[in-house]
Amino acid sequence: MAYVKSSVVSLKSHPVLNEKWLQALIAADPTILGLGDLTVKEVERRQPRAGRLDLLLSDPEAHTRYEVELQLGATDEAHIIRTIEYWDIEKSRYPQYEHVAVLVAEDITSRFLNVISLFNKAIPLIAIQIQALQVGEALTLSAVKVLDVTSLGTDEEDEPGQPTDRAYWEQKGSKQSVAVADGLIGIVNEVIPGHELKFNKHYIGLVRGGIVDNFVAIRPRKEHVIAEFRIPRSEELSARIDESGLDLLAFDTRLGCYRFRLSMADLTKQRPILLDLISIASGVPLQTEPSQC
Repeated sequence: MAYVKSSVVSLKSHPVLNEKWLQALIAADPTILGLGDLTVKEVERRQPRAGRLDLLLSDPEAHTRYEVELQLGATDEAHIIRTIEYWDIEKSRYPQYEHVAVLVAEDITSRFLNVISLFNKAIPLIAIQIQALQVGEALTLSAVKVLDVTSLGTDEEDEPGQPTDRAYWEQKGSKQSVAVADGLIGIVNEVIPGHELKFNKHYIGLVRGGIVDNFVAIRPRKEHVIAEFRIPRSEELSARIDESGLDLLAFDTRLGCYRFRLSMADLTKQRPILLDLISIASGVPLQTEPSQC
């Protein structure tokens, strides 16, 4: 295979490849940003007294929306403030979803990266540096996350005073889906005994001996749960999962999770592969019963 050297193309100074071009490209293929298999909820979404949001992306299964603001060239104060403002507006209008602010620019300088990092401690904020690269006669885009969400998917996302108990999830999901969570924790305890469900605001996690141990997270829906296993993606494991018949959702590249839609029937039907996934995610080998002589 021949090596072809690439060169950076400045979109800010390009006569044709402008912000609208970049916006349309991402709208046609949101995976460019490296945030997973997201859907486009709206382009140029009008904000009350605050202009238009470049892109609103959605992960329906994870109940998460991404407020994306684009800027050619280097980011600046106005870009940061606008990104956070649009995130806050959407979060206030649709509190039933998780919301993540996404700032995209060709150049995120160290000065502004420090500022963004401060906001990131209180706001779920992702900063992506995107560059256009000329490779021979072709043009491609390279998107690199220079700052990722620090709190999403951990206990830090719980807010004081919010209901975070079994009754809360039975109402938000259903008694049926919380029962699936009970069944899944039962399988977890076959691998590592002593785990209990921990009811957080945005997901149900695991706790063992009073210590959080979230190698599996559960998000109940009305008729099923979304189960997330913290396992790095591999071709071999993905092939095994495909063969098993598990209802596999898009891999969460942000959190590094395999995600599945599970029903009560799956706990019995898919028990062998679930045991394997729990073992891999926890790092605890499955115990094999000694053979009978």
